[in-house]
Amino acid sequence: MTEWFSAPPPTRLTGSERFSGCDASVGDFWSFAMSDLRMNNVRGYLAEFLVARAVGAGANRVEWDAYDVLSPAGVKIEVKSFAYLQVWDQRELSKPVFTGLKGRTWTPQAGESPAATFNADVYVFCVQTAQTHETYDPLDVAQWEFFVTSQSELARLGFKSISLKTLLTIANGPVAYDDLANAITKASKDT
Repeated sequence: MTEWFSAPPPTRLTGSERFSGCDASVGDFWSFAMSDLRMNNVRGYLAEFLVARAVGAGANRVEWDAYDVLSPAGVKIEVKSFAYLQVWDQRELSKPVFTGLKGRTWTPQAGESPAATFNADVYVFCVQTAQTHETYDPLDVAQWEFFVTSQSELARLGFKSISLKTLLTIANGPVAYDDLANAITKASKDT
């Protein structure tokens, strides 16, 4: 029988921690790697953070989990993000489409699941709405729209991806950040 090497839970860092043998802090690293909150991967982390804060989730983000946020009530939440503006040059605004609604789960012991499934109870689609670089402020939650739907509704449709136009018809329009937790709770009851 082979033993598994299990990593301890991550320590939540503050940014003030110092590297050994290098004149830098964790905050310096974060500034180097994640200062541009408009980058696709960082914008996704920011959207997950906003959703986690809205529902009061305090756990650290888990990179390879089957969902993005676990609410204190045990609701598994998948977070998808979109912005009309990108960090690269564009001829036109990006078209709002969310992909990867279904995914294969993975564990070190069992490997990858044989089929892609809907792995969250609730799906939150976060749209950064700025359409000019001069007004784009990823830290202004008023510039974000949140569309919430249940896993059962997405499963009924069977889509692997979804457009904003379709979301408008199934998610009852966007909800404000202050109403996000309530919308997630309501959608979780539909699953």
